Amino acid sequence: MAQLSSDSFAFGGKLQRLDDALDDLVRRLEPVAAIETLPVARALGRVNAVERTARLSVPNFDNSAVDGYAVRHLDLVPGASTCLPVRDRVAAGRLDVPPIVPGTAIRIFTGAPMPEGADTVFMQEDVTLEGGDVLLPSGLAIGANRRFAGEDFEQGEAWLATGTRLRPHHLAACAATGIASLSVRCPLRVAVFSTGNELFEPLHEEAAPALPRGAQFDANRPMLIALLASRGMEPVDLGILPDNRAAIARALDEAASDCDAILTSGGVSTGEEDHVKAAVEAVGSLDFWRLAIKPGRPIAMGTIRGRSFLGMPGNPAAVFVTFARFVGPVLDMLQGAQPCRPRALQAIADFDYRKKADRREYVRVSVVHRDGLPVASRFPKDGAALISSLTQSDGLAELEEERLRVEPGERINYFPFEMLMA
Repeated sequence: MAQLSSDSFAFGGKLQRLDDALDDLVRRLEPVAAIETLPVARALGRVNAVERTARLSVPNFDNSAVDGYAVRHLDLVPGASTCLPVRDRVAAGRLDVPPIVPGTAIRIFTGAPMPEGADTVFMQEDVTLEGGDVLLPSGLAIGANRRFAGEDFEQGEAWLATGTRLRPHHLAACAATGIASLSVRCPLRVAVFSTGNELFEPLHEEAAPALPRGAQFDANRPMLIALLASRGMEPVDLGILPDNRAAIARALDEAASDCDAILTSGGVSTGEEDHVKAAVEAVGSLDFWRLAIKPGRPIAMGTIRGRSFLGMPGNPAAVFVTFARFVGPVLDMLQGAQPCRPRALQAIADFDYRKKADRREYVRVSVVHRDGLPVASRFPKDGAALISSLTQSDGLAELEEERLRVEPGERINYFPFEMLMA
């Protein structure tokens, strides 16, 4: 595993816009995930580590795009129908294709090589057969229904960039251009733990869900594990740690020896019971990034033995927003991927909302279509602790820094939750 320098996350402390913060880290962070070679068929979801070029042109020969009749365009009568004798038949896969005889047509099928000299193909639906001849209508342009060699990919063309997260269409292109295996990043191993004497694991469903007064079930850790998995990363679940500085420091130190990054939520403020901050500083370095976003302004980032530490707010909705829009893209960079920064969709607001300037705010919304237009309704309750604001919504409305108010009928940016899962 590669290591980061102790100042990789050094930050001056001023309030920073989200896009500026991500652009800054794009320039500074290097991938830490190891590289391995996999067959193309097993590379789905991995991050491409080496730029690839097409090993051959696709298609690598001129061929017919339709079932029909190949001709020389110069044999057609301008402005009138043309009758030509059919002299040969070429199916896909035929290797011994003779040149076309001037003044004749060749029966040809989709994907079959174009005979030398033929430059145009009539669709079979557009012609009339008369014995051994074919009657061709006028008006077809030269080169119609012909696929040219290299029109999809040119041999030597660089088409698969480093940092591309591999989707099914990338694998199809690999196979088509003769690539059998790929150098890809290993899944980023990310340790996840929760801290707090008040936290408990959910009970078996058969047992009564009773909790002592002042206790609660741990919700953030399962959500973070799922968010990591959705990005093709390997979560390492360290469970719930007690509010004990020494125990947390030991867990951090051990995680740094086995994982690429460490992720927590809560416990990094300056209160007497916020032991994570002190534990991180005991075994590594820590900086606080103040992002101009709501919810989720304070982010703790640092290094422990050359591994990344990222500490998020403790409230579940704030955790989700912070991960989706900032922490997830940072982990993308550490995995060697181009960070997921999707382009927002547009919706019509049906709510009134006021916000501060110079801060990007995320409002949980439900979206329905009215008269063919997506209309966004705000979740009726405020609060970064409300998990129901996620489960009963469809996505996040993103209110840009310059906006001060939203009024019903205005257009707003909108991210469905699915778009934020990379």
